[in-house]
Amino acid sequence: MNIIKELKNKVIISVQAMPDEPLYDEIALTAMMKSVINGGAKGLRLAGSRDVANAKKLFNVPVIGLTKPDKLPENWREIVYITPTLKEVYELINANADIIAADATMRPRPKESLQEIVNCIKAHNKLAMADISTFEEGVKARELGFDIISTTLSGYTQYSVSKDDKPDFELLEKLVKELDCPVILEGRIWEPKEADKAFSIGAHSVVIGSAVTRPQLITKRFCQRG
Repeated sequence: MNIIKELKNKVIISVQAMPDEPLYDEIALTAMMKSVINGGAKGLRLAGSRDVANAKKLFNVPVIGLTKPDKLPENWREIVYITPTLKEVYELINANADIIAADATMRPRPKESLQEIVNCIKAHNKLAMADISTFEEGVKARELGFDIISTTLSGYTQYSVSKDDKPDFELLEKLVKELDCPVILEGRIWEPKEADKAFSIGAHSVVIGSAVTRPQLITKRFCQRG
């Protein structure tokens, strides 16, 4: 539980790239991790056992590990793709992730039940983070035993499509009021003032990704403005 205390009121940076992107290179992603830690990040959210293992060897910050497919299918809004089965959970356990994030949405699971996923994570003395998209999913995930609830998938399921490019503060507020565990805001955070608002609502931590570590998306915002 010391890890949870370490992340209280702190910024976590998601350092990820897809295999077909230039920054997926192992040296490049490791350099990005070091850069964000130098900038003040107190935790990392990483995709894949390679990057999780590298971070645990090189840096002294909590690491949230997850897995994703090399390429998202066209129906990605309809399927579970973040740490979907026990196979991926064990990969992250062996890479020594401190926290393991898994899709905890209501979408059909490819193999094991969500209860089996969280039980396995906790049986190996890891913290379990639920990536959810709705209030009901957050409540259910806590009932199943997840230690941390994150708004990661709000706006990214077929039944939670975002109306704008803003963080889901409404969902955050409802979860903070209802749950007895840390709630993390993740998704569509582009401005420091948005992180400040999340903390004022009661977010335990804030995860920021694209606004910091996806230069192609940052550039696109400037090139396609107005």
